[in-house]
Amino acid sequence: MAKKSRRQFQAKPESNRREKQAARAAEREAFVGNPRPFAGVAGECDLVAMAQFVPSARASVSLEGVDHTVSIVTVLPGAIAALSRAIPSGTESLVGLQTASFGNDPAADLAASLAWVRDSAPGDTLQAAAPDESTPSLASLLEGNSSLDIEVLPDFSWWIAEGQEAHPQIAQAITHANSAMMPSARIDTPGADAAWWVDAGERAHIRWVRPEDEDALFDAMARLHNRGELTLGEGSSFAGSFRTYGLLVPVFDLDREQGSDHWIDGLTALDEKFTAALGESAELTSDERASRNGLLARQVTIR
Repeated sequence: MAKKSRRQFQAKPESNRREKQAARAAEREAFVGNPRPFAGVAGECDLVAMAQFVPSARASVSLEGVDHTVSIVTVLPGAIAALSRAIPSGTESLVGLQTASFGNDPAADLAASLAWVRDSAPGDTLQAAAPDESTPSLASLLEGNSSLDIEVLPDFSWWIAEGQEAHPQIAQAITHANSAMMPSARIDTPGADAAWWVDAGERAHIRWVRPEDEDALFDAMARLHNRGELTLGEGSSFAGSFRTYGLLVPVFDLDREQGSDHWIDGLTALDEKFTAALGESAELTSDERASRNGLLARQVTIR
């Protein structure tokens, strides 16, 4: 008995099916959003870290037309987008990166929240960012900021405004957030920006957000891995990498008995090796290609 032919059905150009296929493709493209949303913005790598895995930190920024304190923070109570509040010196506005409601372009969300600050008053809150055609670009809003002045905070007590008493619900939220957070630190090393240490319990880790093109960085990592140089020194091991907001983040497992400052020299040395490896123009050898394939197999993408 002859088998039936399994030809793939192709929709006619004029059919509703073709229109639906095109609409779904457009939806998928829109969902991807901006693949590297914080590119061209001061502190891109640290913004990515604060948006993805840093528990409690803030970065003061200057906004044109705003004469009070404005800070970009990791997360606000209830994971809202922004708030303005009274403090003894006047007004303070806080804009969150880790929010409960978000669109497909985190840079546009952050820009909309920062733009909201301009017309806000103490006591105002923004539940969710709603960027539209009139929203300025994030780069234009942060144009006067050459870098980010980041303060890593040991807990969430800053959710309470200076000189104010906490509402019982906020106090409970702070207690819960404090119990869940892991000790973290930003390692301030020349040439090794956005290297973040965390004590995860059994082991500590460094997550190092790198600004280079992903393919070029994978080649450099493959060269170093093949030479046994993809390490921060004794007590460390390369664990893998993840990709987020268009950037590659190498991760290292560490001896947790050593504090964050212990790894400064190792980060400095590895950053120099990265720079040298990125400058190599020769094709990867067969062994280096094998290392690259192994590194790719250990990569995870997160949004």
